[in-house]
Amino acid sequence: MGETTSLADAVAELVHDGDSVALEGFTHLIPTAAGQEIIRQGRRDLTLIRMTPDIVYDQLIGAGCARKLIFSWAGNPGVGSLHRFRDAVQRGWPRPLEIEEHSHAGMANRYVAGAAGLPFAVLRGYVGTDLVDRTPTIAPITCPFTGEVLTAVPALNPDVGIVHAQQADRRGNVQMWGITGVHKEVVLAARRSLVTVEEIVDELTPRPGAVVLPAWAITRVAEVPGGAHPSYADGYSDRDNAYYQRWDEISRDRETFTRWLHEHVFAPAGTDGAYGGAA
Repeated sequence: MGETTSLADAVAELVHDGDSVALEGFTHLIPTAAGQEIIRQGRRDLTLIRMTPDIVYDQLIGAGCARKLIFSWAGNPGVGSLHRFRDAVQRGWPRPLEIEEHSHAGMANRYVAGAAGLPFAVLRGYVGTDLVDRTPTIAPITCPFTGEVLTAVPALNPDVGIVHAQQADRRGNVQMWGITGVHKEVVLAARRSLVTVEEIVDELTPRPGAVVLPAWAITRVAEVPGGAHPSYADGYSDRDNAYYQRWDEISRDRETFTRWLHEHVFAPAGTDGAYGGAA
Protein backbone atom coordinates (compact mmCIF):
# COMPACT_ATOMS: atom_id res chain seq x y z
CA MET A 1 0.00 0.00 0.00
CA GLY A 2 1.04 3.62 -0.36
CA GLU A 3 2.40 2.84 -3.82
CA THR A 4 3.68 5.88 -5.70
CA THR A 5 2.21 6.59 -9.12
CA SER A 6 1.29 9.52 -11.35
CA LEU A 7 -1.75 11.64 -10.60
CA ALA A 8 -3.42 10.63 -13.87
CA ASP A 9 -2.88 6.93 -13.21
CA ALA A 10 -4.06 7.21 -9.61
CA VAL A 11 -7.31 8.92 -10.58
CA ALA A 12 -7.89 6.45 -13.41
CA GLU A 13 -7.43 3.53 -11.00
CA LEU A 14 -9.26 4.84 -7.95
CA VAL A 15 -12.11 7.12 -9.10
CA HIS A 16 -15.00 5.56 -11.00
CA ASP A 17 -18.30 6.89 -12.31
CA GLY A 18 -20.91 6.82 -9.55
CA ASP A 19 -18.38 6.84 -6.70
CA SER A 20 -18.61 8.89 -3.51
CA VAL A 21 -15.47 11.03 -3.41
CA ALA A 22 -14.18 13.25 -0.59
CA LEU A 23 -11.50 15.82 -1.41
CA GLU A 24 -10.66 17.43 1.91
CA GLY A 25 -8.52 20.31 3.11
CA PHE A 26 -9.51 23.17 5.38
CA THR A 27 -8.15 26.42 3.86
CA HIS A 28 -4.81 24.64 3.61
CA LEU A 29 -3.66 21.64 1.55
CA ILE A 30 -6.78 21.51 -0.65
CA PRO A 31 -6.21 18.85 -3.38
CA THR A 32 -7.15 21.09 -6.33
CA ALA A 33 -4.96 19.30 -8.86
CA ALA A 34 -6.64 15.98 -8.07
CA GLY A 35 -10.06 17.55 -8.52
CA GLN A 36 -9.09 18.94 -11.89
CA GLU A 37 -7.70 15.57 -12.96
CA ILE A 38 -11.11 14.05 -12.16
CA ILE A 39 -12.62 16.64 -14.50
CA ARG A 40 -10.07 15.85 -17.23
CA GLN A 41 -10.92 12.17 -17.06
CA GLY A 42 -14.62 12.92 -17.47
CA ARG A 43 -15.93 11.21 -14.34
CA ARG A 44 -19.71 11.42 -13.94
CA ASP A 45 -22.48 10.81 -11.35
CA LEU A 46 -20.16 11.42 -8.40
CA THR A 47 -21.36 12.05 -4.88
CA LEU A 48 -18.97 14.75 -3.72
CA ILE A 49 -18.31 15.02 0.02
CA ARG A 50 -16.54 17.91 1.69
CA MET A 51 -16.51 20.25 4.63
CA THR A 52 -16.52 23.79 3.23
CA PRO A 53 -16.73 23.00 -0.50
CA ASP A 54 -14.99 25.85 -2.27
CA ILE A 55 -13.84 26.57 -5.81
CA VAL A 56 -12.48 23.09 -6.63
CA TYR A 57 -15.99 21.74 -6.03
CA ASP A 58 -17.46 24.65 -7.99
CA GLN A 59 -15.27 23.47 -10.88
CA LEU A 60 -16.29 19.82 -10.51
CA ILE A 61 -19.98 20.72 -10.33
CA GLY A 62 -19.77 23.11 -13.28
CA ALA A 63 -17.99 20.45 -15.32
CA GLY A 64 -20.92 18.09 -14.82
CA CYS A 65 -19.09 15.56 -12.64
CA ALA A 66 -21.46 15.61 -9.67
CA ARG A 67 -24.99 14.38 -9.04
CA LYS A 68 -24.97 15.01 -5.25
CA LEU A 69 -23.10 17.12 -2.72
CA ILE A 70 -22.78 16.22 0.98
CA PHE A 71 -21.36 19.25 2.73
CA SER A 72 -21.27 21.90 5.39
CA TRP A 73 -20.76 25.61 4.56
CA ALA A 74 -20.18 26.22 0.83
CA GLY A 75 -18.65 29.35 -0.70
CA ASN A 76 -15.70 31.11 -2.29
CA PRO A 77 -13.64 31.97 0.82
CA GLY A 78 -13.50 35.70 1.47
CA VAL A 79 -15.35 36.48 -1.77
CA GLY A 80 -18.92 35.13 -1.85
CA SER A 81 -21.04 32.53 -3.56
CA LEU A 82 -20.07 29.51 -5.62
CA HIS A 83 -21.87 30.40 -8.83
CA ARG A 84 -21.60 27.00 -10.55
CA PHE A 85 -22.96 25.36 -7.39
CA ARG A 86 -25.86 27.84 -7.28
CA ASP A 87 -26.60 27.35 -10.97
CA ALA A 88 -26.77 23.57 -10.53
CA VAL A 89 -29.05 23.75 -7.49
CA GLN A 90 -31.31 26.54 -8.69
CA ARG A 91 -31.44 25.91 -12.43
CA GLY A 92 -30.11 22.38 -12.95
CA TRP A 93 -27.10 23.41 -15.10
CA PRO A 94 -25.17 21.49 -16.30
CA ARG A 95 -27.27 18.91 -14.43
CA PRO A 96 -29.46 18.91 -11.31
CA LEU A 97 -27.54 18.63 -8.05
CA GLU A 98 -28.93 16.91 -4.98
CA ILE A 99 -27.69 18.38 -1.70
CA GLU A 100 -27.33 17.04 1.84
CA GLU A 101 -26.31 19.76 4.28
CA HIS A 102 -24.70 19.35 7.69
CA SER A 103 -22.75 21.46 10.16
CA HIS A 104 -18.95 21.43 10.32
CA ALA A 105 -19.12 19.47 13.57
CA GLY A 106 -21.55 16.98 12.08
CA MET A 107 -19.34 16.35 9.05
CA ALA A 108 -16.19 15.98 11.17
CA ASN A 109 -17.91 13.51 13.48
CA ARG A 110 -19.23 11.52 10.52
CA TYR A 111 -15.67 11.09 9.24
CA VAL A 112 -14.48 10.11 12.72
CA ALA A 113 -17.19 7.45 12.96
CA GLY A 114 -16.26 6.15 9.52
CA ALA A 115 -12.58 5.97 10.46
CA ALA A 116 -13.44 4.11 13.66
CA GLY A 117 -15.65 1.58 11.92
CA LEU A 118 -18.76 2.76 13.78
CA PRO A 119 -22.20 3.06 12.14
CA PHE A 120 -22.90 6.59 13.39
CA ALA A 121 -21.61 9.44 15.53
CA VAL A 122 -23.35 11.23 18.40
CA LEU A 123 -22.88 14.90 19.24
CA ARG A 124 -24.49 17.91 20.81
CA GLY A 125 -25.27 19.88 17.72
CA TYR A 126 -27.75 21.32 15.21
CA VAL A 127 -29.68 23.00 18.04
CA GLY A 128 -31.44 26.11 16.77
CA THR A 129 -31.07 25.19 13.09
CA ASP A 130 -33.63 23.89 10.61
CA LEU A 131 -31.21 21.28 9.26
CA VAL A 132 -32.86 18.56 11.36
CA ASP A 133 -36.11 19.09 9.45
CA ARG A 134 -34.42 19.30 6.05
CA THR A 135 -31.69 16.64 6.21
CA PRO A 136 -32.81 13.02 6.67
CA THR A 137 -29.34 11.94 7.84
CA ILE A 138 -29.72 13.87 11.10
CA ALA A 139 -31.74 12.23 13.87
CA PRO A 140 -32.33 12.71 17.62
CA ILE A 141 -31.09 9.98 19.92
CA THR A 142 -31.59 9.58 23.66
CA CYS A 143 -28.60 8.75 25.84
CA PRO A 144 -29.35 5.45 27.65
CA PHE A 145 -27.40 6.61 30.70
CA THR A 146 -28.52 10.21 31.26
CA GLY A 147 -31.69 10.54 29.21
CA GLU A 148 -30.21 13.55 27.39
CA VAL A 149 -31.46 14.00 23.83
CA LEU A 150 -28.47 14.21 21.48
CA THR A 151 -28.01 14.16 17.72
CA ALA A 152 -26.93 11.16 15.66
CA VAL A 153 -25.40 11.33 12.18
CA PRO A 154 -24.37 8.34 10.03
CA ALA A 155 -20.73 7.49 9.41
CA LEU A 156 -19.07 8.63 6.21
CA ASN A 157 -17.09 5.99 4.33
CA PRO A 158 -16.32 7.49 0.93
CA ASP A 159 -15.38 5.18 -1.91
CA VAL A 160 -12.37 7.45 -2.40
CA GLY A 161 -10.71 9.89 0.00
CA ILE A 162 -8.27 12.42 -1.49
CA VAL A 163 -6.04 14.85 0.40
CA HIS A 164 -2.88 16.87 -0.27
CA ALA A 165 0.18 16.84 2.01
CA GLN A 166 3.70 18.19 2.06
CA GLN A 167 5.85 15.07 1.92
CA ALA A 168 5.94 11.34 1.36
CA ASP A 169 8.91 9.05 1.66
CA ARG A 170 9.82 6.37 -0.85
CA ARG A 171 8.02 3.73 1.19
CA GLY A 172 4.71 5.59 0.88
CA ASN A 173 4.50 7.12 4.37
CA VAL A 174 3.08 10.65 4.32
CA GLN A 175 3.79 13.63 6.57
CA MET A 176 1.72 16.81 6.81
CA TRP A 177 1.78 19.81 9.12
CA GLY A 178 -0.04 23.10 9.63
CA ILE A 179 -3.84 23.10 9.40
CA THR A 180 -4.54 19.44 8.73
CA GLY A 181 -8.32 19.52 9.20
CA VAL A 182 -9.83 16.04 8.83
CA HIS A 183 -7.08 14.67 6.56
CA LYS A 184 -6.28 11.58 8.60
CA GLU A 185 -9.94 10.81 9.30
CA VAL A 186 -10.84 10.95 5.60
CA VAL A 187 -8.00 8.64 4.60
CA LEU A 188 -8.84 6.16 7.36
CA ALA A 189 -12.59 6.27 6.62
CA ALA A 190 -12.30 5.85 2.85
CA ARG A 191 -12.35 2.52 1.05
CA ARG A 192 -9.58 3.75 -1.27
CA SER A 193 -7.34 6.77 -0.80
CA LEU A 194 -5.01 9.05 -2.73
CA VAL A 195 -2.57 11.49 -1.17
CA THR A 196 -0.94 14.03 -3.47
CA VAL A 197 2.26 15.55 -2.07
CA GLU A 198 4.56 18.46 -2.76
CA GLU A 199 7.61 16.22 -2.84
CA ILE A 200 8.87 12.71 -2.25
CA VAL A 201 11.89 12.53 0.04
CA ASP A 202 14.24 9.73 1.04
CA GLU A 203 13.24 9.97 4.69
CA LEU A 204 10.64 11.95 6.65
CA THR A 205 12.14 14.36 9.19
CA PRO A 206 9.95 14.64 12.31
CA ARG A 207 8.35 18.06 12.77
CA PRO A 208 6.55 19.48 15.82
CA GLY A 209 2.82 19.00 15.46
CA ALA A 210 3.07 16.99 12.26
CA VAL A 211 0.73 14.14 11.35
CA VAL A 212 2.17 10.99 9.77
CA LEU A 213 -0.06 8.66 7.77
CA PRO A 214 1.56 5.22 7.47
CA ALA A 215 1.85 3.63 4.05
CA TRP A 216 -0.46 0.77 5.03
CA ALA A 217 -3.34 3.25 5.46
CA ILE A 218 -2.95 4.79 1.98
CA THR A 219 -3.78 3.27 -1.39
CA ARG A 220 -1.78 5.55 -3.70
CA VAL A 221 0.61 8.50 -3.43
CA ALA A 222 1.29 10.96 -6.27
CA GLU A 223 3.96 13.66 -6.35
CA VAL A 224 2.21 16.85 -7.50
CA PRO A 225 4.20 20.03 -6.72
CA GLY A 226 1.76 22.92 -6.40
CA GLY A 227 -1.14 20.48 -6.19
CA ALA A 228 -2.93 22.58 -3.58
CA HIS A 229 -2.95 25.81 -5.61
CA PRO A 230 -4.69 28.24 -5.14
CA SER A 231 -4.81 27.15 -1.49
CA TYR A 232 -1.45 26.88 0.22
CA ALA A 233 0.93 24.25 1.49
CA ASP A 234 2.73 25.39 4.63
CA GLY A 235 6.46 25.50 3.96
CA TYR A 236 6.01 25.27 0.18
CA SER A 237 3.56 27.87 -1.13
CA ASP A 238 1.35 30.81 -0.19
CA ARG A 239 -2.38 31.23 -0.71
CA ASP A 240 -3.20 32.82 -4.07
CA ASN A 241 -5.86 35.28 -2.98
CA ALA A 242 -6.07 36.85 -6.43
CA TYR A 243 -7.17 33.49 -7.89
CA TYR A 244 -10.13 33.34 -5.50
CA GLN A 245 -11.11 36.89 -6.40
CA ARG A 246 -10.90 36.23 -10.15
CA TRP A 247 -12.91 33.04 -9.75
CA ASP A 248 -15.98 35.05 -8.77
CA GLU A 249 -16.10 36.73 -12.19
CA ILE A 250 -15.11 33.61 -14.14
CA SER A 251 -17.74 31.40 -12.52
CA ARG A 252 -20.70 33.81 -12.76
CA ASP A 253 -21.28 33.20 -16.46
CA ARG A 254 -21.69 29.75 -18.03
CA GLU A 255 -19.89 30.68 -21.24
CA THR A 256 -16.96 32.30 -19.42
CA PHE A 257 -16.66 29.30 -17.10
CA THR A 258 -16.78 26.82 -20.00
CA ARG A 259 -14.07 28.73 -21.83
CA TRP A 260 -11.91 28.80 -18.68
CA LEU A 261 -12.44 25.05 -18.25
CA HIS A 262 -11.12 24.28 -21.72
CA GLU A 263 -8.23 26.74 -21.52
CA HIS A 264 -6.98 25.91 -18.02
CA VAL A 265 -8.12 22.40 -17.08
CA PHE A 266 -8.19 20.62 -20.42
CA ALA A 267 -5.06 22.49 -21.53
CA PRO A 268 -2.13 20.30 -22.61
CA ALA A 269 0.32 19.31 -19.87
CA GLY A 270 3.03 21.91 -19.30
CA THR A 271 0.81 24.92 -20.07
CA ASP A 272 -0.55 27.38 -17.52
CA GLY A 273 -3.57 25.09 -17.10
CA ALA A 274 -1.66 22.20 -15.59
CA TYR A 275 -2.29 21.51 -11.91
CA GLY A 276 -4.42 24.47 -10.98
CA GLY A 277 -3.93 26.87 -13.85
CA ALA A 278 -4.25 30.60 -13.86
CA ALA A 279 -7.78 31.74 -13.08
